[in-house]
Amino acid sequence: MAPSTSSGKITKRDETVARAWKWIPWFAFLLTAAPLPIVCFILFLGTVTTEAAALYLFLALVSGAIGIAAGLVLTLLLLFYRSRWMRRLREGLAADGITASEISWFKAELTTAERKALEQLRSNSPLLADAYRETLAARLMASRIIGRSRRDLLAVERRINRVALLQGADTNTLLKELQDDRSNLEETRREASARLTEAQARLQMIEAAASRNLNHDENYQMLQRLSAAQTHLPLSIEMDQIERRALDEAQQEVRDRIISNE
Repeated sequence: MAPSTSSGKITKRDETVARAWKWIPWFAFLLTAAPLPIVCFILFLGTVTTEAAALYLFLALVSGAIGIAAGLVLTLLLLFYRSRWMRRLREGLAADGITASEISWFKAELTTAERKALEQLRSNSPLLADAYRETLAARLMASRIIGRSRRDLLAVERRINRVALLQGADTNTLLKELQDDRSNLEETRREASARLTEAQARLQMIEAAASRNLNHDENYQMLQRLSAAQTHLPLSIEMDQIERRALDEAQQEVRDRIISNE
């Protein structure tokens, strides 16, 4: 089932299929590995003879091993197909450019540090998280343009090499067109590389701003607690002194009573 993102926009059908793909491989494993061993085990529990019990137990073990092996193979095949389906979906979404709202579909192309930073920003600073998603979208587009330019450059280079080997044909016009294509692709790659550097620098700036704000909030809360502790410290000392004086007076009164009784 191919994704229907030819317009560059995610559809309800694609969202439904994507949700289904999260569980299909694991349900397939359970449906492949579990039923036959369970049936054999139930027959084993219900049997009355030793020979039949041994047979059903043996069948349960054998069918369990075969079912697990078959389930693993089927699961791996489905995971591979899911990965290819998701890649085609991302290609369709990126056809008209990647937007901030589509970043969740491109998590596989984010680095571990970017995913971690995005999660932290989402919980601590929603405004910075929006700016971070916008910049991630620009970074992803620049990376894709660079990769595509490299592939196209390799293809053009191969064509130029093949044309250069041709003998007895006028290939000057074709060579000039291919060289122009190469120049255009190199210019596109250079511009995309510059945009990529700008996006990466902006990501670092947003992460630094978020860390600065978070550290400021934490330090402010710690200072507040410290101020509160310092405010209550004299009162605590005064209360302790009062308790000590009361204890000393009580002890002195007891001693006076003992002396007077004597």
